[in-house]
Amino acid sequence: MIVAIDAGNSRIKWGIWADGGWGGMGALETADAAGLVAVASGWPADARIAVCNVAGEGVAAALRAALGARADAARWLRPGLRQCGVESRYLPPERLGADRWAALIGARARVSSACLVVCAGTATTIDVLDADGVFQGGLIVPGVDLMRRSLAGATALLPYADGEFADLPRCTQDAIASGCLHAQAGAVERLYRQLPAGSPCLLSGGSAPALAAHLALPVRRIDNLVLEGLARFAVTEGATA
Repeated sequence: MIVAIDAGNSRIKWGIWADGGWGGMGALETADAAGLVAVASGWPADARIAVCNVAGEGVAAALRAALGARADAARWLRPGLRQCGVESRYLPPERLGADRWAALIGARARVSSACLVVCAGTATTIDVLDADGVFQGGLIVPGVDLMRRSLAGATALLPYADGEFADLPRCTQDAIASGCLHAQAGAVERLYRQLPAGSPCLLSGGSAPALAAHLALPVRRIDNLVLEGLARFAVTEGATA
C-alpha cells in the first residue's frame, strides 16, 4: 500500500494506492497545509509514503509535521538523470520540477511509445518523452485560470472573464475565455508536431477537461498522472542510476 502526496502551487493532493488502483483520495489548498496533520492520521500506518513538493520549504515542513514519526521513512522524489525508466535531458536535471518528473515517470509506466505529457494546472507543462523513455524537453506556460487572472489584474478594463468558448467570440468575456483556451491548445499542438504521427498526448490536471475538448490530436485523459508517477517511484524503491 502506498500513500502518494503531490504538493503543488495551489493544492496538495494525495491518494492511497492498493491492489492496482486508487482508494481514498483528497486535496486541500496549499495555504492550508497545516491541515494535513488531521488528514495524515487516517492514512494506513504500514503504507509506504512517496512525496513530491514544488511549494517550498514551508510546505515541506508542514508535510514532515503531518507525517510525524513516518517522516524519516518517506521517500521524496527528487529529479535526476535517470529514474524509473526515464532519462532526463534537462539542464541541469535536478532543476526540473519534481511534479513534472513524477508525471513523466507515470507516463512511461503507462505507454512505451513516444508521447506528449501535459499537466494543466496553475501552470501548464508540456513535455516530450521519446520512445526510449528520454525526456527531450518541454514548455511551461501560465494555466488557463492564471491567464484569466493576469488579464484582469494587469488591465484597467478587462474583468476576470466568466465566459464561454466560442470559435468567433462576440463579447469580451467569451473573447478572454476562448483566447486562453486557444493559447493553451496552440502551445500543446505546436510541441506535438515534434513527435511521430499518432503518438498519444497524456493529459492531466484540473484544467484537462476544458482543454481536451479543443485539442486536435490523440488525447488520453489521466486524472492523477503525478500521483501515478509517485506510486511507481515508491514501488521501485526510488532507485536511481
